[in-house]
Amino acid sequence: MGPLDNLRVVELAAGAPTAYAATLLADLGADVVRIDRPGGRHQAADPLGRGRRSVAVNLKDENDLNTVRSLAGRADVFLEGLRPGMCERLGLGPDALMESNPRLVYARLSGWGRTGPWAARPGHDISFLAMAGLLDGDRPAGGPPAPPTTYLSTFAGGGMLQALGILAALHERARSGRGQVVDAAMVDGAAILDVMTRQWRDLPGMSTVTDAPFYTTYACQDGRYVAVGAIEPRFYDTLLECLALDPAALPDRADEANWPALRGLLAAAFAEHPRHHWTKVFDEHEACVVPVLDPAEAAAHPALRERDTFVDVAGAHQPAPSPRFSRTPATAPAPAPAPGEHTAADVLSAWA
Repeated sequence: MGPLDNLRVVELAAGAPTAYAATLLADLGADVVRIDRPGGRHQAADPLGRGRRSVAVNLKDENDLNTVRSLAGRADVFLEGLRPGMCERLGLGPDALMESNPRLVYARLSGWGRTGPWAARPGHDISFLAMAGLLDGDRPAGGPPAPPTTYLSTFAGGGMLQALGILAALHERARSGRGQVVDAAMVDGAAILDVMTRQWRDLPGMSTVTDAPFYTTYACQDGRYVAVGAIEPRFYDTLLECLALDPAALPDRADEANWPALRGLLAAAFAEHPRHHWTKVFDEHEACVVPVLDPAEAAAHPALRERDTFVDVAGAHQPAPSPRFSRTPATAPAPAPAPGEHTAADVLSAWA
């Protein structure tokens, strides 16, 4: 159950970005059927495969391709993330599928988009971040650009953008009665993610993303870390108070030339006690200082447990479906199915 209950989705298995988009839809109640290759490996705890059914199809077999066409003919949404032109060569392109199902929302995801000179060019997350201008802004002063540890353009700028496009197309279909093609590109998503950084980058005193001593992490006595986000003056004042640092004796934080010295003073203060000490201190004082948790610690943290931020899926901690809905809450996702665990006949019967 969930707000997308009864939405019929066919996902042509292709890679992590499209799988992520399909997972977001499945988490919110959509009936997602993934088209898998026969004999694929089964991982019940795969977070990008949860909450859907799986039909095994040989894309080199015309009868199996007809099965995909039949499923798409009864679906609301068709997702694909193959290299540009591949679906057309298989007879699974938008023109072919939407001719028999004009209400179909055909959602495509690629690295560089379906138009332009780079449409067929390969790339990875770091490629799209670099070309969109985002990677250049994520560097320490005087240092080289560094890719983020999370695949931003793959997930937030890729799969999430594809899912957003699907929901927008479905909303428009409610008025027009017609589907359309959604062309999502990870380079476009990377550019959107950079919208605020692009505005701030050249403003004095706004290099907070990588350089500011009041917006960074510090090692504690036990080698663990805390994250400091004391940007606003009231949080910064509380930070200094909790660290027993006299503001009058510290360099002016408004002058970026003072930041290295200020960082050293803050680092020395945090190094005097273990992380659990600082966690307790800042639980009692609002300064936007929190512990840096590993995945197991995050899943066990009381605040996140009370919120049910994580759920158990096949013995693994995974993020719970999000966002939350008051009238149509999502249910806990089922484990990922084995490739071919379900049959097209059963799906077509249910979708009759």
